[in-house]
Amino acid sequence: MGFERWLVGLCFLSLHFISCYGSVVEGSVFIDEKTVIGRIDDDFICATMDWWPPEKCDYGTCSWGKTSMLTLDLNNNIFLNAVKAFSPLKIRLGGTLQDKVIYEDGKQACAQFVRNPSALFGFTHGCLPIKRWDELNEFFKKAGAKIIFGLNALAGRTVHTAGPSEGAWDSTNAESLIRYTVQKNYTIHGWELGNELCGTGVGTRVAAAQYVIDTMVLRNIVQKIYVGVEPKPLIIAPGGFYNEKWFKEFIDKSKGSLDVVSRHIYNLGPGVDEHLVEKILNPSVLDNEVGTFGAVENLIKSSGTSAVAWVGEAGGAYNSGRNLVTNTFVFSFWYLDQLGMASAHDTKTYCRQTLIGGNYGLLNSKTFAPNPDFYSALLWHRLMGRNVLSTSFSGTNKIRAYAHCAKQSKGITLLLINLDKSTAVEANVMFNKTLPMRYQRKSQSREVVRLPQASPGGNSREEYHLTAKDGALHSQAMLLNGRVLSVNAHGDIPPLLPLIVNSTKAVVVDPLSIVFVHMPHVRLPACS
Repeated sequence: MGFERWLVGLCFLSLHFISCYGSVVEGSVFIDEKTVIGRIDDDFICATMDWWPPEKCDYGTCSWGKTSMLTLDLNNNIFLNAVKAFSPLKIRLGGTLQDKVIYEDGKQACAQFVRNPSALFGFTHGCLPIKRWDELNEFFKKAGAKIIFGLNALAGRTVHTAGPSEGAWDSTNAESLIRYTVQKNYTIHGWELGNELCGTGVGTRVAAAQYVIDTMVLRNIVQKIYVGVEPKPLIIAPGGFYNEKWFKEFIDKSKGSLDVVSRHIYNLGPGVDEHLVEKILNPSVLDNEVGTFGAVENLIKSSGTSAVAWVGEAGGAYNSGRNLVTNTFVFSFWYLDQLGMASAHDTKTYCRQTLIGGNYGLLNSKTFAPNPDFYSALLWHRLMGRNVLSTSFSGTNKIRAYAHCAKQSKGITLLLINLDKSTAVEANVMFNKTLPMRYQRKSQSREVVRLPQASPGGNSREEYHLTAKDGALHSQAMLLNGRVLSVNAHGDIPPLLPLIVNSTKAVVVDPLSIVFVHMPHVRLPACS
């Protein structure tokens, strides 16, 4: 068997396309068949739209162009089809400049953002024209999107740069926008208060006790304006980086006014970092975020709040990401691992920074063509169901393994991510009734049952193998089962078709590849 498991320099036929491996190693995926460790929203996938104007530049590069929600071309057919592909896609409208946005109400001139290096966040105050709000809502209705809008939480405060801002939130302008929105019958899934003002803040900060009061004010406004309207929008806060002391005080004191605890993630550091690829492919770096996910999960459970956890914004590398890294194939290793990790810690929704804009968009900022992560997100959305299963992998630490009850069947879907540059893995799937740990890497004595656990006649499964075009990690083209994914001349999103594989065979995961495995005939108690 050693000759079969370690094949040096061998090129052979893997499934229906050719693969060349430096070596092949066998491993085992263990899935607890009885335990559900998390439950995500059916529309777990979320993406953001930002306010940044073209003058937003980082490290000498200006990557935003006309992707601001104020200037984005809403008539682009690719853009419409990309959003409609999710049916629905949650879209969070917000970002750094949201706390400097004034909503047009006829009482003052509607000026736009102007670059000013001495101003907070580097720009003057800007304005959302009511006509543009109408256009955005018309587009969202046509696309079937679910909208989360980030409100200006600095209105009325005395703002101190790099220090605590003083005073209460002036909700007058926000209330005007909310009232207009209801009068026009626009559907908003959630209103979020503020952006990165919690804890030590970014640019400035607001104390937890004051934020609790402001969130209650928002709750009361929504309850008053949405009388007779059901369901009412979610109240979401604080939309910033996790700080244990600040979050604990905020959650403990805002139990009756808060529906969603939202936080942001940029765990790879600055976009200028030349070692981002090494970080993305390093299991230890990826695992660094496990502790924070666990801390948030435990804090919510122990507090007794009814609020749930969201990742409200996550771009991996801050300051707009890095061109030819965070908008290329290699970033799907980080992104899909984040989705799996978040789900395993009962995070209900995960918002990717961005849908379009900067160097980390799911769509190309100029052409609107989908980047690789768009297809990764779409496959997740279509295949991974709400119930999350306890999963571990034994054999190599370069495999990341996650499993959910399937979305399209009563079976399960397995996600395997191979971070190794030269070693392929033959993964045998086993079911374990006593799996004690979520992120267990070492094999233990277990009661296991080998595949197939199939119903009569269920002898096949569906596999979706994701690889980079020409094997180039920095490619902005992704292959699905060996074929390039791209929109056609009409801007249509391509079909995502699986390979049909005999269910008794091991799952082969090529080096630097990702595989979704849908097992429709596997029946587990956790998915019944």
